[in-house]
Amino acid sequence: MKREKLDVVRGSGNVFRDLGHKSADAEQFKAILAAEIIKVLDRERLTVRAAHARTGIAAANFSRVRNANLSRFTVDRLMSILNRLGSRVEVKIRLHRAEAAANEAWL
Repeated sequence: MKREKLDVVRGSGNVFRDLGHKSADAEQFKAILAAEIIKVLDRERLTVRAAHARTGIAAANFSRVRNANLSRFTVDRLMSILNRLGSRVEVKIRLHRAEAAANEAWL
């Protein structure tokens, strides 16, 4: 069997940007926040029902987060969920010119 040589392309660090999503930065941020929510649930061994009882947020919302179904959530809603779980969110922002960022992705 003959093997094809594959070219390795370095990603940008944001899979949503690499896939051409319009709101790539927001989607990446939402995914990071969702991962942090899941970490809290796992660390504290909270079921979705227990998380609901503790926070007042619907169990279905925790199920959506666990299943990476984030389309119904805004960034601020995910941050609010983390706050209600007892975590605090600190955001650091680095800005890059869009042209430079696009060029860096292909280097």
